[in-house]
Amino acid sequence: MAPNNSATRPKAELDLADQLGHELVRLVRLINKAKSQVSKLGPDGIERAAYAILFTLIHEGPQRTSKLAESLHSEISTISRQSSSLVQHGLVERQADPEDGRACLLAPTTEGMRVFEQNRKQRNQWLAEVLGDWTDGDIQTLNRLFGRLNTGIENHSPQLADAHASAGAPAKGANA
Repeated sequence: MAPNNSATRPKAELDLADQLGHELVRLVRLINKAKSQVSKLGPDGIERAAYAILFTLIHEGPQRTSKLAESLHSEISTISRQSSSLVQHGLVERQADPEDGRACLLAPTTEGMRVFEQNRKQRNQWLAEVLGDWTDGDIQTLNRLFGRLNTGIENHSPQLADAHASAGAPAKGANA
């Protein structure tokens, strides 16, 4: 995070920011613990980390391995290994790059879209259970405030922004 070069913020504002920081750290830890409780390999034998590739291809379209590595802040060798597993399992396919016939693009298959959608539904079921005693209004407020927080982070630190993120809700059928 880049330091803020503006004048020092008032103590009350910094105290509120500290409380939010604490809750965000707690949220990230809980999410990481929840992820670690799920086996390292999915039920189909694919590394859970490989699903980030599938997610990216579904949301951003077919890509070269090098672009995926850049987008996912990963090594090309890691992306290559994980994408090979996705290809072997029929979730991703290699296509000729229309801009350079010597190169190939990775693209999700119909089966990849189905598996992605199944995983998304499981995540949504878990979240619905977690928020089961919340009112619809509270959930809508949380969604709005998370969106506002994400936009604030992107505006403050544009280098962190997802080039393909939209200001509104995800497109139908393209939910994360």
